[in-house]
Amino acid sequence: MLFVQAGDGYPYYARPRFPGGQPTVADVVKVRERQRELGVPEAFEWVHETTPGLLDVAVEAGLEVLQAPLLVLDPEKLPEPHPHVRVLGTRPVEVSVVAELAFSSPGTAAGEAGVAERDAALRGAVPMSTRHRHAVADLPGEGVLAVGTAQRAGDVVEIAGIGTLPAARRRGLGGAVTAELARDALERGAELVFLSAGSLEIARVYERVGFRRFGTACIASPPA
Repeated sequence: MLFVQAGDGYPYYARPRFPGGQPTVADVVKVRERQRELGVPEAFEWVHETTPGLLDVAVEAGLEVLQAPLLVLDPEKLPEPHPHVRVLGTRPVEVSVVAELAFSSPGTAAGEAGVAERDAALRGAVPMSTRHRHAVADLPGEGVLAVGTAQRAGDVVEIAGIGTLPAARRRGLGGAVTAELARDALERGAELVFLSAGSLEIARVYERVGFRRFGTACIASPPA
């Protein structure tokens, strides 16, 4: 199934119909050709457990596949709120800037980019409108060090874009932002809160704040 972009929205990926059948290499090639015709990214996403045969097919068709742990919230296991994490209905410019710096240095290890790099990037940042909820870890004397976003569809909320300035990692801020977004989602009536992690190491951060693994999200695209 290939989603067609409407207006100026984000160009979505292709995915198999549910319940998944048995896609072939020819199916993947045909979809990629159509994506190129439409000028959208050659991107595919699916849950491995519902369509297990697509993984090998996608690789054979020339795609690289990230197998991301898929986790769901156990509400009873949420930790106490962090005193300097807050949820916002607007999108401050720090959300984009901190996320960009965080994802330019993936993983959980500490890095060099920190407050100075954030402040330099903020000088040219442009605010963006949003329909989502955002959380920031805003520490006294340091400012926003970690960010995240919650996207809602009905009574289901996906948490995404969790990022911490590399120089501020290993302080529990990414987990605290995640937990606060989850708490906010529950308070606003969500029945299910989930997220995907870029690696097993990152998944452990989410497991410490109340999430448990229940599947694998496959994210496929052509080699860089």
